[in-house]
Amino acid sequence: MSLKEKAHSLLEAALEERESLFLIDYTVFPGNRIEIVIDGDAGVTVEDCIAVSRAVEHNLDREEEDFALEVMSAGVSEGLRHRRQYKKNVGRTLKVHTKDEVIEGKLISVTDKDINLVWKAREPKPIGKGKITVTKEASISYDDIEEAKVMITF
Repeated sequence: MSLKEKAHSLLEAALEERESLFLIDYTVFPGNRIEIVIDGDAGVTVEDCIAVSRAVEHNLDREEEDFALEVMSAGVSEGLRHRRQYKKNVGRTLKVHTKDEVIEGKLISVTDKDINLVWKAREPKPIGKGKITVTKEASISYDDIEEAKVMITF
């Protein structure tokens, strides 16, 4: 079994022990540098990263194959890549890119098939001059999302 396969099976076992955590990315770079990115339904603590790191590192033999291991939580700037990430961000503002448009709105609900956003927009009045503020809502299928990022507001 290769280092990549061995480390991946240890990673899967570690994540099974902590059901609130899930894998975002797993990469083995040249020189056996292993990079693991995790997220959690309630976020990721430093202790979570340490536990996953130990579960993988302590069960690999450095004398058999040298490696470097890095376990980190998913950064906000990286965007949402896993469906479970949307659930924990309900109530936050997302910027969602689809093939046809870019929508920035508040994530109000998540289903197994899509997400629902709500936002305010300025539109011309139906009668007369000027604009009015209207509330818009959209349901976007996961399949149509090319990129989605949480917008940080201060």
